[in-house]
Amino acid sequence: MSAMSGGRDAECGQGGGRGAERGQGGDDRLAGVVVALAFPERVARRQGPGRFLMASGTRAALADGSRLASAGDWLAVAVADRSAGSADARLRLAAPLDEDTALAAAEHLLASAQEVHWEDGDVVARAVQRLGAITLAERPLTAPDPVLLRAALLRGLAEEGPAGLLRWSKEAAALRERLAFLHRTLGGDWPDVSDAALAARAEDWLEPELSRARRRADLARIDAGQALARLLPWASGEAARLDELAPERIEVPSGSRIRVDYSAGQPVLAVKLQELFGLAETPRVGGVPGVPVLVHLLSPAGRPAAVTADLASFWGSGYRAVRAELRGRYPKHPWPEDPVTAEPTRHTSARLRR
Repeated sequence: MSAMSGGRDAECGQGGGRGAERGQGGDDRLAGVVVALAFPERVARRQGPGRFLMASGTRAALADGSRLASAGDWLAVAVADRSAGSADARLRLAAPLDEDTALAAAEHLLASAQEVHWEDGDVVARAVQRLGAITLAERPLTAPDPVLLRAALLRGLAEEGPAGLLRWSKEAAALRERLAFLHRTLGGDWPDVSDAALAARAEDWLEPELSRARRRADLARIDAGQALARLLPWASGEAARLDELAPERIEVPSGSRIRVDYSAGQPVLAVKLQELFGLAETPRVGGVPGVPVLVHLLSPAGRPAAVTADLASFWGSGYRAVRAELRGRYPKHPWPEDPVTAEPTRHTSARLRR
């Protein structure tokens, strides 16, 4: 802050010298009134030992040994300056002031308002009275302005993301992953469900729950899956194709319906190898021609034995090495020489013979 008026340091009261820091008698009080009326934006309130905040928003500190250190909570500042790199200005010339005079001198800076913010991970709502930048009083608000409240909740969603604030069941998370896959693969009407995109469109998919929310705990009760379904492309009719284009499960030759994992870049189908006997081609998702799933072929113990996106190639070459390695370890399970013509099964060889 540049100097607001001139004067030599020795005359400005540094270290308990002369000038406006002559004490706290009648002359000083009168000086405070004059300065406050002349510079109402420089009315200042104590913020801590030797530290003050002006109505203009500037923070300032007294010089060491200043006689004003023992003054009341209010000062009228005539001169203050700030050196390069300093966080606070240094009070050079000031006089004590009482609160009533401070409020009267800077009356045009008095304001009352509702302040509703997303702060420290939740909504903070309060009624505040200020003199410029100086907070005079504040109290919690039980019924804040709905417009301000909505803005605070939207800010929270933007800062922390829907993933961190809403209730995401396994089904809701899976739906989001399926939609993300369709957005990457097909685009068009399939929505972007990234955190940034969902926060930007919060008012499209979180109503009416958003209108009823008042705090973080209310957001945490929102069923994200139910809300997310509102973003499906219902108008174009594509929403009806969700299970066709990104099925939650795929039925394999054994009859099992295996869940597809869309959380990675390429959808994954993890299934026991014996359940795929007879399946010549890799299953595809995402329409025609579609995207081949990445098949995780599991041992009878459920451990990965091989990974492929080309079953035909695996049956033709890779299967022989897996068969040689595992059939001695799992002798009760079938390991046919020709898996393409073999009967798929969820069971052991003994169960098959019954």
